[in-house]
Amino acid sequence: MATNLFLLGGTWMVSSCGSQSSDSEGAENGEGEPYVGDPCNDMTGVSEDELAKRKQFGYVEKTPIPENTCRNCQLFIPPEEEGGCGACLLFKGPVLDDAYCTYWAPQV
Repeated sequence: MATNLFLLGGTWMVSSCGSQSSDSEGAENGEGEPYVGDPCNDMTGVSEDELAKRKQFGYVEKTPIPENTCRNCQLFIPPEEEGGCGACLLFKGPVLDDAYCTYWAPQV
């Protein structure tokens, strides 16, 4: 029995070696082509569940309330480099500075 479990575990390890998770961020679209365009609009590595979550939170690329933007939200993760895309603590994927969602929280 223990030998069977060992073999089963070894087979799983070998079969999963070199595979990538579907949630990993990649630079290719579904057709194997590199993404061309604004990196802040690149959703190629974002799962369907995360895209649905963005929609559920009411994320829009341009805020309807000028004084409430992702840039001044407590949940916003600023870009690491000048001109880069930000992120959000609530969902995966790039976030624009002037975007907005219904979970906006003022910075304290």
